[in-house]
Amino acid sequence: MNITKNLGMLLLAIYLIISGLMGLMGFSLGIIMPILALAAGILILIGK
Repeated sequence: MNITKNLGMLLLAIYLIISGLMGLMGFSLGIIMPILALAAGILILIGK
């Protein structure tokens, strides 16, 4: 697992993971966008 060294991408990954988790906990209307945000954040974080 290779965590990204770019600060902007790291902050984006953290934001996407948090917004995805908040969306899955019921703070938004849709279900697809939080899942995509969570998946994108995790993939950015591990560098894929």
